[in-house]
Amino acid sequence: MVIEQSDYSNLNKYPDWLFEFVKVPCRLNNYSGLLIFVLSMTSILTYLAAFLLYILIGWFFWRNTWDQVSSKADDHVLITNTWAHYAMLVPLVLHAMTLYQSMFAGTGLSFGLSNAISSIVWLTAFIYWFSGFFNRLQGLQTLVAPVAAAAAIAVLLPLFFPSLRPLANTELPAFKAHLLIAMMAYSLLTIAALHALLMTVVERHLHHPATRSILTNLPPLLAMEKLLFHIIWVGFILLTLTLLSGVVFSKEVFGQPLTFSHKTLFGFISWGVFAALLAGRQLYGWRGRIAIRWTLVGFVTLLLAYIGSKFVLEIILNR
Repeated sequence: MVIEQSDYSNLNKYPDWLFEFVKVPCRLNNYSGLLIFVLSMTSILTYLAAFLLYILIGWFFWRNTWDQVSSKADDHVLITNTWAHYAMLVPLVLHAMTLYQSMFAGTGLSFGLSNAISSIVWLTAFIYWFSGFFNRLQGLQTLVAPVAAAAAIAVLLPLFFPSLRPLANTELPAFKAHLLIAMMAYSLLTIAALHALLMTVVERHLHHPATRSILTNLPPLLAMEKLLFHIIWVGFILLTLTLLSGVVFSKEVFGQPLTFSHKTLFGFISWGVFAALLAGRQLYGWRGRIAIRWTLVGFVTLLLAYIGSKFVLEIILNR
């Protein structure tokens, strides 16, 4: 049984956006209005819980990072940081639940601008959180606080800007593989961009050292640079697979032959930037500021490829 459109006439007292994420598998009866309202409020509380936990854990990491470089640093700080790291899984799970609700709110898969940004930020935060379990990467957890802050904002985007235009052919294995690879490529290259920004701050700190700095516990700059190129290599391979799957299976994945659009153009430009960076690294030993600049240029171009085109279509052109 499904809800008929005319049955919503008695629910005008509730805001329309409360019902964007809820589907009730029965016809309305005397209690159905209350049921929808309760389910909607439960959904909203999940968003708010994820938001608040991201903020709380991010603030906790930021405060403890400062404590580690002060006279207050002791084993207690390290233990509480470990517990906070495990606690980060809770908002990540809640965030995943909200994404599932918003992306599968209707028939098919809804992957508009808000869902795309929220998904990429969630996967970025998850990968960054998971990397904290490896000893040689624990020193890079300085970015947990800003990553948590970005995730706190991203988790609310589908709530305030719902995307209810389902994509076609989402049931096809080729589409699912294309979307998964693209998401992983975006997330890894986002981490690479954040890593490049952190390296910029570290380099400036080396020239202008401070008595107290949250950067004192970071690995050496050369080690960070080596890790940066490892991340870029993996992200570049995934980006290559994304573009190839989009070209080869365009008819099957998108239901139409490959068309030359802004998304396609910026996608290949971004691929070319990262390819040139990796070639320059191998052939000419590019490093330092050159590597950082090329990384950031490639990332910004990649953002314009999908997020930028989605913004123009959905926000500016309302299509």
